[in-house]
Amino acid sequence: MIDLRSDTVTKPTKGMLEAMFNAEVGDDVFGEEPTVNALEEKVAKLFGKEAAVFCPSGTMTNQIAIKVHTQPGDEVLCDTTAHIYNFEGGGISFNSGVQARLLPGEHGRISAQQVKENINPRYDWMTNTSLVCIENTANRAGGSFYSLQQMKEISDVCKQQKLNYHLDGARIFNAIVENDYTPAGIGNLFDSVSVCLSKGLGAPVGSLLLGDKEFIRKARRVRKVFGGGMRQAGYLAAAGIYALDHHVNRLKEDHARAKKLAETMSKLSYIDSILPVDTNIVIFNLNDKLKPEDFVKKLAEKNIKATAFGKQAIRFVTHLDFTDDMLAQTEAALKAI
Repeated sequence: MIDLRSDTVTKPTKGMLEAMFNAEVGDDVFGEEPTVNALEEKVAKLFGKEAAVFCPSGTMTNQIAIKVHTQPGDEVLCDTTAHIYNFEGGGISFNSGVQARLLPGEHGRISAQQVKENINPRYDWMTNTSLVCIENTANRAGGSFYSLQQMKEISDVCKQQKLNYHLDGARIFNAIVENDYTPAGIGNLFDSVSVCLSKGLGAPVGSLLLGDKEFIRKARRVRKVFGGGMRQAGYLAAAGIYALDHHVNRLKEDHARAKKLAETMSKLSYIDSILPVDTNIVIFNLNDKLKPEDFVKKLAEKNIKATAFGKQAIRFVTHLDFTDDMLAQTEAALKAI
């Protein structure tokens, strides 16, 4: 079976499983989980932040960040395609009692000028703009990424206007391997950073939220309230450490296969358009002659899983379990439709 629905479908490699089975564990809620502590210290240091907290999911790390950074009645600025708005169950309002102001960015990327123009004045009858969140890479925009300069310009506005600045870095390493910036260079720009381990890096579970010590102290409290306190989580943390040590540089392989898929599809008569492919996500629109459900069904008959992503849109996501042989099989199946 070839699964292109998401990079979350990966299975632990043999080396990762060995690291998990050999993990030293304790109780994370008591702060006595040596492998979780090691993972948190490793990632915090990597991004140049003071501390980190390990959570079950990127949705949880994002929602904790919003909760800590805001007060009920506040407003968060983000792109119209943002994961925190579209794919986190309405958590912005449900968990934190704040609202989102959606900005129409370019392929999922908002600009410093847009942020500046959408900060509310400090009137009693206006919502208080308190947080800016960007997503790098941008999922619904086809895996596009920000340049370091774009992120810095927004950071400068946030500092000038005393706004908090959060990075949803669900696929941040996909952006890093395609750019000249470093994790520490990114971390220096943000008040908080969410880093996911269970997508391109291939770990089975887990994300980390990074920030200064006081922010993470508050985040741990919110994690517990959200039901995210874990016990012998070192088995999962060991997978994350292994992923960081072995699966970052190979992300370029996923990107190359995604671009090859897009190149093949650009020549097919039933494809109407394809978003630019910058990393491992291929989002394309079918023309009116082919319904998404029929397209997905035809691929399923060839043992290929895909997902509809809009009215006529389909998304493919490449990952470490998608090989060159699978790429060739997929290309053949696409040409046969």
